[in-house]
Amino acid sequence: MAYFQAQPAEEDTLTLTPRYAPKIQPGDILSIQVNSLNAEATTYFNPYVAFASIDNRSQAVASPSSLPSTTGYLVDKDGNIELPLIGKIAVRDLTSVEARERIREQLKVYLKEPTVNVRNQNFKVSVLGEVARPSLLNIPNEQITLPEALGLAGDVTIYGRRDNVLVIREENGKKEFVHIDMTRRDLFRSPYYYLHPNDVVYVEPGKARVATADRMSQLVPSVLSALSFISIILRFY
Repeated sequence: MAYFQAQPAEEDTLTLTPRYAPKIQPGDILSIQVNSLNAEATTYFNPYVAFASIDNRSQAVASPSSLPSTTGYLVDKDGNIELPLIGKIAVRDLTSVEARERIREQLKVYLKEPTVNVRNQNFKVSVLGEVARPSLLNIPNEQITLPEALGLAGDVTIYGRRDNVLVIREENGKKEFVHIDMTRRDLFRSPYYYLHPNDVVYVEPGKARVATADRMSQLVPSVLSALSFISIILRFY
């Protein structure tokens, strides 16, 4: 089944839904890197960078296949992070760009011409169901679309329903369950075209996959019974 099919009288140019900019929330972990003209003073504001470097080297010696631990500034329940010397900074409901500018203004008291890079390490999306590689995707650039997520998971298998992809989203303490038809071009206008942090994408299996599973569930007991019968006969010969 083809993706992005045009509907009758539909034009070849569509107006996209506005780009999504995630907002920082309590419980997020922010990676913050500071630079300035004074390298020695800058190091004081990058404690997690040095710690992560040492931790990664020690883990590589202990177990080359192990993943590095997550380090950064945890946003507390009140929406604040705490930086050396500066103290608490409110970042709740800010984008990474807005948080960067707020931190940079505070750093001007201590550093000459500081630059700040802020990344939210909690931007993850789960892709499950009838895809080639079900995955938990970590999105470092804080921007991913539904087609991109499916592509990173190896695309929908031949058994998956492209016309009924479920996106599960939690907002304001409520779960939203929305079905997306990937075969229609108006997907690009959907508010679910851009995925949000912690979204779950589930590709429903088609009838062919369900029928195959049913046949296997019926066949396995018959095969086991036949093998048991053969083993009993062999005992007497």
